[in-house]
Amino acid sequence: MIGLEALHVTKIYGTGATAVTAVNDVSLSVRRGEFVALVGPSGSGKTTMLAMLAGLLKPSEGQIFIAGQDIGRMSEAERTRFRGRYIGFAFQSNNLVPYLTALENVELMLRLNGKFDRKGRERARELLVRLGLAERLNNRPNQLSGGQQQRVAIARALIHEPEVVLADEPTASLDTERAHQVVQTFAELIHEQNRAGIMVTHDLRMCRYVDRVIQMVDGKVSREIADRNDILRLAGALDSMNGVGESSWAMEANGEHSLSSSKHSMSPAIL
Repeated sequence: MIGLEALHVTKIYGTGATAVTAVNDVSLSVRRGEFVALVGPSGSGKTTMLAMLAGLLKPSEGQIFIAGQDIGRMSEAERTRFRGRYIGFAFQSNNLVPYLTALENVELMLRLNGKFDRKGRERARELLVRLGLAERLNNRPNQLSGGQQQRVAIARALIHEPEVVLADEPTASLDTERAHQVVQTFAELIHEQNRAGIMVTHDLRMCRYVDRVIQMVDGKVSREIADRNDILRLAGALDSMNGVGESSWAMEANGEHSLSSSKHSMSPAIL
């Protein structure tokens, strides 16, 4: 079942001669229980696309459907209510409430949605424990490291069981080991809870935990990768196992090009 669908979405900033097209006629869909990475170089439009999928920006053209509703047709007030119920979002800047503990920050989403009860509190606790914060439940944000704060934000994005979960660079403040642990757990929870998940990331190593990769360049979708071996190669997993440096595919996805990345070396499925 489709959890999220975008049809011919365009976002234009400004008008006339100064108009800038940040996203240009993008269509994509994510099934429930599917975790997708949105990648591309800076300025590719991926962050703007994510903001529109989250209902934070309104498309200039096109439609975005979540839970069967076109969020682009909603008023600002309607989108705000809709986000609280149907969308979970982990921002790059975690936006935690400074005077609440880690547990209370996660519980806040339940309270805002009228879902807070004893079972909800226990679920919040279990989620934080699973994300490695068993000893930090009662700490406030200023008592947590940047990585710990980000894990609280991820728990908060998942706790109210939204239809769609969106993450903007969720590993930006994490060390390598913790980044792998967090994204792997994130992927497991999306699959277990049957949510549609999208992660914007510059760290292609994290793509090994997703089901599909969508690459954007110059505001458009340039490539989709669904084959498992192709995804692992993009993430550098296969190359690292074979003693090779950063894969040429990873270089392309980050806006770089290599003479070794010729068409004959790539799977026909992704040309």
